[in-house]
Amino acid sequence: MTISKPVFDRLGFGLWIGAFLVVLVLVLWSPHTRTVWKAYIGGSEALLAGLPLYDTQSEMGYLYAPAFAALYIPIVKLGPHLGGVVWHTLGFAVLTYAAMRQVRKLGGGELMWLLSFGLFLALPMAAGAIRNGQATILLTGACWLLTLSALEGRRAETFFWASLAIIAKPTAIIMVLLVGALRLRLISVLVLAVLFVLALPYAFAPAGYLNDQYRVFAQMLTSMAVDNTSHFVPTDFTAPFTRVGLPIPEFGATIVRMVMALFTLSAVLWFDRKLERGPAGLAIFVTATFYMCVFNPRVEPNTYAMIAVPAGLAIALLWREERGGALASVLSTVLFLTGLSGVERHVHDFLFPWFRPIAVTLIAGSLIWWFWAKARDKVVNAGIANG
Repeated sequence: MTISKPVFDRLGFGLWIGAFLVVLVLVLWSPHTRTVWKAYIGGSEALLAGLPLYDTQSEMGYLYAPAFAALYIPIVKLGPHLGGVVWHTLGFAVLTYAAMRQVRKLGGGELMWLLSFGLFLALPMAAGAIRNGQATILLTGACWLLTLSALEGRRAETFFWASLAIIAKPTAIIMVLLVGALRLRLISVLVLAVLFVLALPYAFAPAGYLNDQYRVFAQMLTSMAVDNTSHFVPTDFTAPFTRVGLPIPEFGATIVRMVMALFTLSAVLWFDRKLERGPAGLAIFVTATFYMCVFNPRVEPNTYAMIAVPAGLAIALLWREERGGALASVLSTVLFLTGLSGVERHVHDFLFPWFRPIAVTLIAGSLIWWFWAKARDKVVNAGIANG
């Protein structure tokens, strides 16, 4: 295989689109099978009826902000078939557009190959969340576009994508905070986006009712962050230690999360200042999604779909820049096979919940190191040129 005319020039993108078309057929055939439709529709119907959105006695059920229930109302009105198609298409289209926009920013040659090969590597890990119609897909695309828009200083786009990301999932606040640190002049725009999301549900329900729901929502988020007694099995960095009988105390886990948050902030600031604009956006988003997947206490296997596509594109970029090599080959294989780890039930049972955080840490850690090395080389070369 040569880098100038590789096998995956079109194949990967075709498989990406083809897999999504299969998902749409499955949605039309059986809209209630392997989807999150019931949880989402339940939230929207409860909002319209003035009923409680949340059950603080359950770790499952509706776990989204009231604004998400408002966003999903039009989808509910379309019915399970058409609504399911529209919802799946929305998340998939936003994520695909984000990947295409990122590839254009990378520049250089073989852009179609970069996109195609990256999507091919990401498909196994992202397929489950796409099939289920999970908000994680919309969250990923919106956060990615938020990052790119903010780095370019586009205020209106930053407001739009920040609002959509926060509506999709509250964990988007991590990306909002990072973007604010990267572009201080956009803090006012980000604050407006948060206020807009908080105010949006009041157009659909009485103020007193929503005030109560926000109070319960905040209580639920706090309890999920510190409660280890639920039946929910997290797949974050604590999972491997729990699997071998050495569970990390919650206080210790919180310290690790805080330390990694500082590392993430330092890394994205370094990439923003030292890398070229195209690779910088990708490096920043890979680093952010690594933190959001591995160090978020509310992580499940399909949450790792967040890092699948940016990691796939980063590996494709590594492959192009280094013209293959051992590191690119290993990371390609690990990312692809990690996505396949849930296909066979016995393999899934053996690897759950400890394998994905380890594999993603290997992948993301190697990519972050490579981006850091590129930034360091750029600084050294600039110093030599100036000297």
